[in-house]
Amino acid sequence: MNITGLLNVLHTAEKLKDTTRHSYTSGGRHESVAEHTFRLALMAYFLKDEFPEVNIDKVIKMCLIHDIGEAFTGDIPAFEKTVADEETEKRLLFDWVENLPAPYNTEMIALYKEMETRQTLEAKLFKALDGLEAVIQHNEADLSTWSDNEYEVNLTYAEDKCDFSPYLRNLRAVIKNETVNKIKTTRSTGGLHYP
Repeated sequence: MNITGLLNVLHTAEKLKDTTRHSYTSGGRHESVAEHTFRLALMAYFLKDEFPEVNIDKVIKMCLIHDIGEAFTGDIPAFEKTVADEETEKRLLFDWVENLPAPYNTEMIALYKEMETRQTLEAKLFKALDGLEAVIQHNEADLSTWSDNEYEVNLTYAEDKCDFSPYLRNLRAVIKNETVNKIKTTRSTGGLHYP
């Protein structure tokens, strides 16, 4: 990629550092999309031994590019995102990707299509980790940052995405236990109450 093209890509990606998500960090500030992306890719990297049959490099690429569309639209929480929102994000993203030089444009389009259809082990693993990372982040944040519906959502979010793997089902169960304990601890110490 030529220098101008590389800098243009990096300038677009930089917007994800300032694009905040619904989630908060343990320190009490909004999490950025870039931070979510970083830890998601890190999760994939550290699971390569658990999934030897999976092309982890491909999963990491999926993690790295999955939310680039939010540089154009901002982040909308999954429980609020409409089909129209998804179509707008996809259109803006694909307009941008199609203008990238080869082979990046064709590789990224292929990865996005693979993520969307979720037929491969790589795409299934990516999607499960994407949901799990979000729940982990919520568990790390103060309950005062949760919306009312998240008391229920965080108990079940991404369970269906983990069904294909015993390891991921176990991981989801441990994360759910963290959620339950967080709610119980806060209730017992006089903090926020379960709605």
